[in-house]
Amino acid sequence: MNLKKYYLLVAVLISQFVFSQEGIPVYADYLSDNLYLVHPAMAGASNANKIRLTARKQWFDVDNAPSTQSANINFRTGDKVGLGGIIYRDENGRFTQTGVYATFAYHLLFSRDRTDLNMLSFGMSGAFIQSNVDVRDLFDPADPDPAIEFNQVQKDAYFNVDVGVSYHYLDWYAHITVKNLLPAARDAFDNTDDFATIRDSNNQRRYIFSLGYVFGLGNGPWSLEPSLLYQATDQTQESSIDANMKVYRRFGELATLWGGLSYRRSFDGAEFSQTGVEIESQKLQYITPFLGINYKNWMVGYTYSYQSNSVVLSNGGFHQLTLGYDFGKRKERWNCNCPAVNN
Repeated sequence: MNLKKYYLLVAVLISQFVFSQEGIPVYADYLSDNLYLVHPAMAGASNANKIRLTARKQWFDVDNAPSTQSANINFRTGDKVGLGGIIYRDENGRFTQTGVYATFAYHLLFSRDRTDLNMLSFGMSGAFIQSNVDVRDLFDPADPDPAIEFNQVQKDAYFNVDVGVSYHYLDWYAHITVKNLLPAARDAFDNTDDFATIRDSNNQRRYIFSLGYVFGLGNGPWSLEPSLLYQATDQTQESSIDANMKVYRRFGELATLWGGLSYRRSFDGAEFSQTGVEIESQKLQYITPFLGINYKNWMVGYTYSYQSNSVVLSNGGFHQLTLGYDFGKRKERWNCNCPAVNN
């Protein structure tokens, strides 16, 4: 296979929901008791305040492979108001992002009592993000690309807004979030000179929809949670869906062991040729097993993602570790299978 076409294919597959979007990339963090990282309306939705730390690293055998680190906190203040904050850093080769989010959420309770969960939540996050593109030493100065100014780090900082709605009814839940709501051109990706004019789109909007249900298996300690997450970018019209299955095993009031499997499939393919004549296409696919435990106020989770495409940059996987701490737990618990709001 032509090496140039090989790397082009891999770059397209990686970029579909990592490089082409602004803000925190949406991986499988939400399956590790970390829904607030994706949906702002979940700030303060639980009956416990939460701190979550995540570290994700892809392809240990590849230099400058993508990696992401984040820290977030969310909590309830008063009966209806939730607050939260996120700080993160995302690196992907010569591209890096650093961002800070501040979130306000409002929770409307329609429940008669703790046997009847019925809660509608609204959330809005303001984000300040800085993007850097390092093009130093990327090209031979004697033979430069006229569309790119070499030997510099192109930087840009800007503000944007995420908004979302979450609804919990008994064992059901649904979330809708719009990320990067405001138009924001990223000057770091613009190159204008006498030879070429390249303008980055100011539309970084992304839509995320989640739906799930938690089944209690009899009156025993086991429960089962099937769920779906769909996400789409507005400008590029790329989209994908996650099909998830998560299992919980409670050990009294102190501990819950959980784990499961997620499958992500993109609806958009990347074309390539191994012979130089016949054109083939493949779509991004991830298989992600995950495992974790909540013990007293602590949570530890591990996620491994495997890219199940025939043409990949590396056979290595995507590793993620999540650490959490819950505090300020309220004694009242909902009488439902609803682990996202019951701690």
